Amino acid sequence: MKIIISAGGTGGHIYPALAIAKKIKEKDNKSEILYVGTSNRMEKDIVPKEGFEFTGIRIEGLRRSISPKNIKSAYLFLKGIKKCKRIIKNFNPDVVIGVGGYVSAPVIYAAHKLGVKCAIHEQNSSFGVTNKFASKFADKIFVSFKSSMDKVEDKSKVIYTGNPCGENAIKVTPAKKEEYGLTPNKKLVLIVMGSLGSKTINEKMKDMLTLFNNKDYEVMLITGKNYYDTYDKSRYTNNIKIVPYVDDLVRLLKKTDCLVSRAGASTLSEIASLNIPSILVPSPYVTENHQYKNAMDLVSKNAAMILQEKDLEGDTLLRMVEKILNDRVFTNNLKNNLKEFMVNNSATKIYDELVKLVGDNNGK
Repeated sequence: MKIIISAGGTGGHIYPALAIAKKIKEKDNKSEILYVGTSNRMEKDIVPKEGFEFTGIRIEGLRRSISPKNIKSAYLFLKGIKKCKRIIKNFNPDVVIGVGGYVSAPVIYAAHKLGVKCAIHEQNSSFGVTNKFASKFADKIFVSFKSSMDKVEDKSKVIYTGNPCGENAIKVTPAKKEEYGLTPNKKLVLIVMGSLGSKTINEKMKDMLTLFNNKDYEVMLITGKNYYDTYDKSRYTNNIKIVPYVDDLVRLLKKTDCLVSRAGASTLSEIASLNIPSILVPSPYVTENHQYKNAMDLVSKNAAMILQEKDLEGDTLLRMVEKILNDRVFTNNLKNNLKEFMVNNSATKIYDELVKLVGDNNGK
């Protein structure tokens, strides 16, 4: 099977795309995969390191406000479609899958125009601009949240697969707490606001973290590399660990009793697959407030707690953390309700559906 995978811009698109690519190679090591991404974003470095053939196209997203820069974006989009058609004709794929980011729009459109079967995967509970556009041309639409199924007009095309990052998380070997200077028999509260961290949250946490001094559990705050040096570590007791970054964070998630985090789609899939009680602090700065919508999918089913950034004041976080750590009935309910969001074979489901699409194509 020959497959083109396209996704770009952020890890939230790239890592699910790579999880799909790895599953395809695991299931069919003779398969050929070409990854199409932007020529100037992070995927151009990440994808080749993962061992996949990569080709880049130059493209920019449209601004939401009226801007002369949109003329350039439209020009690059049309030019991108022409290049994508050449790429598709040369590679001759059996199927094309777009996993989000504006680069996937011209790829899916070009594939559709050339009569190649194509699919998209939406990570968030609400469709992004690119996937709203691409959904019109896709033969199959894979979604990470059940609630997303109601947002697709043609229900015959939509399949609830979950997010492939969740399946990856299950396979990862758990960390040993000692690797991070943590105590094996103490509960762990992990606070992390994405790989880069958050300036606003870090400013608030400098004082708020002192409320956790001398507790009988441990707290690890991952600041992000840009904010680590702004902390005066002498203000905090030994049960509090402050670090700039953690490689292979999923390994540590497997040892976490309470997670305080943003509500990115990949993070929520890991929370669900690993059954971690969480306090979600959605980023208010993302497009269409999609992190809040993601979080509310879980919160509405009592599968997570939510604390909006504007409400992160006083001892609010402390009280919520200790509710999870100390109220066994409450926490067991969270974990039981979280099971509804578990899809532990997401990448496998997507692979199986792609094989069906190829079969449909070959049968015509």
